[in-house]
Amino acid sequence: MPRFHLRAVIVGANSAGEIVAKELQSAKHSSISVLGYIDESTEEKFYQNGLSILGGRSALRYLVYNGMIDMIIITLKYGTNPDLLKEAIDAAQHGISVLPMAVVYENSTGKIPVEHVGDQWYVALQSERILSPLYLCGKKVFDLVCGIGGLLVLCLVLPIMALLIYLDSPGSIFYSQERVGFRGKKFRIYKFRTMRPDAEAQGRAMWAAKSDKRITRVGRFLRSTHLDELPQVFNILRGDMSLIGPRPERAEFIKELEKTVPFYSNRQAVKPGLTGWAQVKYPYGRSDNDALIKLQYDLYYIKRQSFMLDLFIILKTIAEVLSLRGA
Repeated sequence: MPRFHLRAVIVGANSAGEIVAKELQSAKHSSISVLGYIDESTEEKFYQNGLSILGGRSALRYLVYNGMIDMIIITLKYGTNPDLLKEAIDAAQHGISVLPMAVVYENSTGKIPVEHVGDQWYVALQSERILSPLYLCGKKVFDLVCGIGGLLVLCLVLPIMALLIYLDSPGSIFYSQERVGFRGKKFRIYKFRTMRPDAEAQGRAMWAAKSDKRITRVGRFLRSTHLDELPQVFNILRGDMSLIGPRPERAEFIKELEKTVPFYSNRQAVKPGLTGWAQVKYPYGRSDNDALIKLQYDLYYIKRQSFMLDLFIILKTIAEVLSLRGA
């Protein structure tokens, strides 16, 4: 075990415990090493990633009193095992960090585990920290500057893009679609067309699949370079969008996702963005499960937005564009 890693145990052998263990073990630069689970179950079982149940209250007490752990991660639901929970909380008197799973997960992954916040629903919402007027004003000015700059770039590349798109697949140069934005307000988003004109001939909204046959040859280039998103500078200048924020989604998808994904509507607490935390941390979404993971990143951004986080997203976006790893 690396010298400066925190030694942790997870109190509660359940799905939430397995998820946080998996994330901590797969993280590239995690400072936490998970030793195993603490649970009153006597069942001999090895869980994912080779972790096992180390024992119950007596085992936890032994680890605490002998200085063998630095952190306790709680995944038990309130009232499930009061005695074990009290044993874990008492460990704080010995200088051991006792934290709920949701907090450890958020700090370690840059995501909020919406499926496992349970009684800690407040973890998924905007923090009590009020954004400073300086930050909000600075973000609006930056959106305006980037919108004007993007408009100049669009004017330069439009003749070439228009010719390539038309020669590859006759039809409209631009593609517009209704999306849901800030506080549920609907608006039309603009893109360069990357699919055949009959891409949704069946009349229903469809996720774009990997190697989607509806995407044209020029469309693949536009998506890989993210140039298809350039016309959205109009949306930024009109105030429908910001440069940074959650990507705006279609109303049809939102209606379905809100039925199964906790807190999904909370993405609308800020203006949608041309790029965002979810975009630089996770590949293009193609399913309900992808939408869930991207929501975890979006809620993290909404909760922690700042000048430094915005700067990091911009730099990562530039790197992503230059790497040609777009959808």
